Formats: sequence, structure tokens, C-alpha cells
Amino acid sequence: MNWQSPKLQKIIDIWIEEDLGNGDLTHPAVTLKYGKANWIAKKEGVFCGCEIIRTILRKIDEKIELNLLIKDGESFTQNQKLLELNGPTVSLLASERITLNIAMHLSGIATYAKLLSQKLSKSNIKLADTRKTTPGLRYFEKYAFRCGGGFNHRMGLYDAAMIKENHIAWSDDLQGSVNKIREQSPFTTHIIIEAENINQAKEAILAGADSILLDEIDPKKLRESIQELRSLSMNNMRTKNYKRLVIEVSGIKPEEIENYLIDGIDYISTSSATTKSNWSDFSMRYIN
Repeated sequence: MNWQSPKLQKIIDIWIEEDLGNGDLTHPAVTLKYGKANWIAKKEGVFCGCEIIRTILRKIDEKIELNLLIKDGESFTQNQKLLELNGPTVSLLASERITLNIAMHLSGIATYAKLLSQKLSKSNIKLADTRKTTPGLRYFEKYAFRCGGGFNHRMGLYDAAMIKENHIAWSDDLQGSVNKIREQSPFTTHIIIEAENINQAKEAILAGADSILLDEIDPKKLRESIQELRSLSMNNMRTKNYKRLVIEVSGIKPEEIENYLIDGIDYISTSSATTKSNWSDFSMRYIN
């Protein structure tokens, strides 16, 4: 990820403005000009946020020295020291809450994603995220998901076409919808069609979907039908020169994910790493 991109820099500037405003009213209470501090993990997990922390500190005060003792995607244990800070005390205090908040949030996502991705480690199925992200934090949350071993689904509406239930309900027919997207989009556009049952999945394949998303379908039914869907796709490829079909499964409760380790599935997508994860818990301890 390009942390120096204007888009991400602007978001980080907003975080700093939100917390600091016109300045820290408490800083006159501080008499020590320079200080040192450590970050300590209160519970084990997977870390995320190194370059974000570095960027925030640089924006607040270039005199702050940062020594990272961990990398993004690495696991940490309870009471492990994560990083060391050295610099003007008022600047360390000004940066404390912003850096801790974003690192704890993203590390919580990475930790949750790691737990889920490990459940898929003995299969060929990959864990994918969704667009259920916090407005303004999508790039960061999706990066955290990758740090936990997952893969990113589309970033937004602009990098893949996805025909879902409401699109189908408000369209004339599925084949016509696919044709219109093909006609009005670059030839590289990937078309995903959501299916809520096997018959809809077959219709999506015949309509020329590049991917089908099988939503909330019982694992027993999937086991019975997945090879039939693959065969239908192969026949469609030969007659219409389509690419290999990508099969994605969604709508799974995290605790039931191991029931879906089925040959023929490419991805299991979930929003739970973002919507259900708890923040990791770090503390910033000052050293006199």
C-alpha cells in the first residue's frame, strides 16, 4: 500500500485535526521537555499499523524517534513490547491517542482475520473480505485484513461489477443485465453474480458470470451441487469462450466456517473481521 498517496495523507490529516484542533490544552502541565515511552500489548494478537504510526508521528513532530520492534502481520504475545518512542513530551502526548486508536482497531481486525484464515489453511480456499467497512477507513481496514492472512474483495463499486438481489429485482432479466455491463464497461471488467440458491447459480453461469457468490446456502447442498456447477461452467466456457469460473461462498457464521471446506470453492467471504472483531489492547508507558 502506498502510504504517501494524497488520499491516505488527507485522511490521516483529518484524524489529527479531529483530536488536536487548535492545540492540546493540557500540555502546560508538562514540565519535562523530552521523554521516552514504550507500547505494551495487554493481550496476544496480530499487529497492524507500522507505517500509519510512522506517518502520524512525522506529521505531528519530526523530532519524534520511532523504533518499531514488530512488523505488520506478525504475532505478539501478552506483555510484549511493540515499539519505543523518544522525543518532545508534548508531541508524544499529542500523538498518543491517535496512534493507539488506529493501531488497536487495525490489529483487532488482523487478529480476527488470522483466526479465520487459519481455519482454511488445510484447504485451497482463500478468505476474502467485503465492502462492509467503516466509512473513511476502508483502505486501512482492508489492509489490516490482508495482514491477518486474508485477501481483498473489490475495493468499491468501481473495480468489479456485482449483480446482487436488488439489481436482479430491479432489472428485466439477468442475461440482459450482463450484456449491458459488458457493452458499457472496459473489457477487463469482472462480473460477479450473487445467487441465493443453486438454480440461480446455474442461471448466473449461463448468463456469463465471471464469478458466482453463493449466499447463505447450506453446506450439505453445496457439497451436492458444487461439481455440477463446475461442469456447467466448463461446458459454457467451451461454447462461449468464457474464463474459469470463480466460486465464492458468503453468509457464513464464523464459528461454522469449517463446515464449508468443500473442494471446488475458491473463496469464503466475510465481513466479520471488520464488524465483529474487538480492538487489540495496547498501552503507552512512559519511562522517566
